[in-house]
Amino acid sequence: MLETIAGANAGGQPSATTRRLVDAVGLSCTLGYAALAFLARPPGEPDLVAFFILMAWTGLPVFGLFLYCHRRDEPFPLDRLLFWAIAFRICGLVGGPLFEDDFYRYLWDGYRFATAGTPYAAVPEAFFTDPTVPATFHTVLDGINHPELPTIYAPTTQFVFLLGYWLRPGSIAALQLLLIVIDLATVVLLLRLAPARSVMLYAWCPLVVKEIAFTAHLDGIGVGLLLAALVLARARRWQRTAVCLGLACGAKIFALVLVPFVLVGASVRHWVLFGATLAALYAPFALSGGTDLHSLLVFAQEWEFNSAAFGLLTLALPAFEAKLVLGLACALFWGWYYRRYCRDEGQPVPRGDWVYGVLLAAAPVINPWYLLWVLPFATIFPSVWAWTASMSVLISYVTGLNVNDYELQAYQQPLWARLLEFGLIGLALAWPVFGRIGRQGKSPTDQGPQT
Repeated sequence: MLETIAGANAGGQPSATTRRLVDAVGLSCTLGYAALAFLARPPGEPDLVAFFILMAWTGLPVFGLFLYCHRRDEPFPLDRLLFWAIAFRICGLVGGPLFEDDFYRYLWDGYRFATAGTPYAAVPEAFFTDPTVPATFHTVLDGINHPELPTIYAPTTQFVFLLGYWLRPGSIAALQLLLIVIDLATVVLLLRLAPARSVMLYAWCPLVVKEIAFTAHLDGIGVGLLLAALVLARARRWQRTAVCLGLACGAKIFALVLVPFVLVGASVRHWVLFGATLAALYAPFALSGGTDLHSLLVFAQEWEFNSAAFGLLTLALPAFEAKLVLGLACALFWGWYYRRYCRDEGQPVPRGDWVYGVLLAAAPVINPWYLLWVLPFATIFPSVWAWTASMSVLISYVTGLNVNDYELQAYQQPLWARLLEFGLIGLALAWPVFGRIGRQGKSPTDQGPQT
């Protein structure tokens, strides 16, 4: 496969200057991630100012390197892309989670799956005083948020949690390692869909490294399976495509919105195979005590965090009505784009950046790791707004819990943080308009030779 990728990304050799520049940026970013790993090791959370400095240190040079290679139209050295991507993720493996506690639930789910056959049958708080629970997992129990609810994580992810338990019970490093391997497979898949210099944006993205390698968020599982389905669909391997899509939707419901785009050229039996795969994932758990759907419904009804359009609309409407309005708007956009995509036979990959971008803009919750669904498509279709969002969404970590501001609730954000975050994204969305206005304002002489 690597030979195929190297051929797909061929087109000459990068200059010695480019190779040196790539290595300089890679080494600089590795030092930044090593510093972040050092900050993440002690108990408690690192200083937010130091965190933001390191994210800028590891992010801004990557964007500059992309622009340099793009403007020179030079091929990106594939060996260095992969070498430094692995180096960054090793730093995350050494450092461990920061600003998050979701991994406690992952570890508990793996334990319950291994010992009870299902993670859904009982809520964690039922085991607080259970003497049969090993001491390691009593410590895990103490860190679980919302222990009164059954797990919200879907079946495909549960098998990854189970594998992590088998590798080393109660070890977040085992889960990190598994998710890093899946993420690197995603990088390899992206190399089948985009030039190496564009894939570098994802492989070296601070948000990706932080949320997967450091914090072990599981969205990379569904993203990797969705991209595998896209690659298989391009080769018209519909049976494998359908199975991968079923597994992707069994990892996170987000994958569902792109299923019709991926299976647009498939037959009815492949749609049936997709449904059968998803049903086969859910059926054993449903028959033995429940699924993730209960907690998913509670989450959809009650949670709000870092929202954009939803937060604005609730200033004028009750939450339920706001969700209806935004749900209808998303459905109309989805229908419009689906019709356009079906008419455009020359577009082999759907604009997942548009679809997920609109979905997140309307969502009541925008956690930073949700951007992992946007960024692979922003690799295939590079845009200023998507990569700006990959950095600005990190501002959402400015919460009462992380700044020790007792006037704010634990997950409440100060108004300035949300305004800054979405203001930066808004400016990035408007950037092409400013560019067109600037070009129109130039005289023909300023614009260069006309053709």
